[in-house]
Amino acid sequence: MIGYYIIIGGIALISWLVSSKLKRKFKQYSEVHLRNGMSGAEIAEKMLADHGIHDVKVISTPGMLTDHYNPAKKTVNLSEGVYNQRNAAAAAVASHECGHAVQHAKAYQWLQLRSKLVPVVSVSSGMSQWLIIGGLILGIANSFGFLIAVAGLVLMSFATIFSLITLPVEYDASNRALAWLKNKNMLSPQEYKSAEDSLKWAARTYLVAAIGSLAMLLYWGLRILGSRN
Repeated sequence: MIGYYIIIGGIALISWLVSSKLKRKFKQYSEVHLRNGMSGAEIAEKMLADHGIHDVKVISTPGMLTDHYNPAKKTVNLSEGVYNQRNAAAAAVASHECGHAVQHAKAYQWLQLRSKLVPVVSVSSGMSQWLIIGGLILGIANSFGFLIAVAGLVLMSFATIFSLITLPVEYDASNRALAWLKNKNMLSPQEYKSAEDSLKWAARTYLVAAIGSLAMLLYWGLRILGSRN
């Protein structure tokens, strides 16, 4: 189990470092005020309109960095630090979330696939590790214990697949956002660089999560299948 704790500790440390860096970047670029004077909500509404999307609402949601797009309700949910603010960080986040709305409107295949996996992952993620540990306790040499552990491994693989699919979805949303900001001359060169850097650090949080999920799957896979051999 030492290897397990090393992986968990390493992933937690890297995740904390990237998350802390993102928060510092968001705070830094929150001080870069937009020359156009538009709020995050206004930027989001304009990006949706420019893409011919009129059935998606832009609403405010409590918390910090709680921004997300809800495909079921068709809402772009912007946190309090984005909805009313008029800075580069708010512009980056608002346009990124609208990037997901554009993906939805254009039936972007990776977003569709991720949406289909959501109900599966919501159930499997909470069960997988318990099944694996249960199988190990029963004993891998025992056929019943081995089958339980493998079942847990299969369920864990869905979470890993989900995190890997999330990468192109998030990077594409950022690319759509930056392309629109640039093509519509929404930001000055300095503001654009700030928004671009914000989105790069936001994307790295998903990259760390995907690597961590893959590392855990490989660890348990080698542990279970290796012990069986």
